Amino acid sequence: MSETPSPRAVFTRLLDGIAAGRYAELAGLYAEDAVVETVFEPVGPRRTEGRAALAERFAQVAAVSPFELTPANVVIRETDDPELIVAEWDYRVHHRPTGRTFEAANIQVLRVRDGLIVHSRDFHDHLALITATGALPQLVAALDHR
Repeated sequence: MSETPSPRAVFTRLLDGIAAGRYAELAGLYAEDAVVETVFEPVGPRRTEGRAALAERFAQVAAVSPFELTPANVVIRETDDPELIVAEWDYRVHHRPTGRTFEAANIQVLRVRDGLIVHSRDFHDHLALITATGALPQLVAALDHR
């Protein structure tokens, strides 16, 4: 019988999977009824519910992402609640089309139960990624027309 992975171990698997570009595997780290809130997401859903919806979202990212993401400066803080961790890290981002590299900050508050992520509040620097692609003017125009 295998031991249930800790919240720290689950987060590490998530980060390692993203860094390796194994997006197809990531949804398996989430509970069937998981909720992910991407608090600073400027467009698109800020709340994704369910493993199936997360699998779709990860597939979309894998299909179109022009970035290679390398985690750096990772700090994982455990809390008084054994299911809850707070992770802080930077991505060293390589934008393949331009060759540009930069860092983007991240914080994630994860609740892991029985070895699966049941809830996540994600604070990623989406604006840095959008700016790197040159899409900031289009984003501003789209937001102005809402």
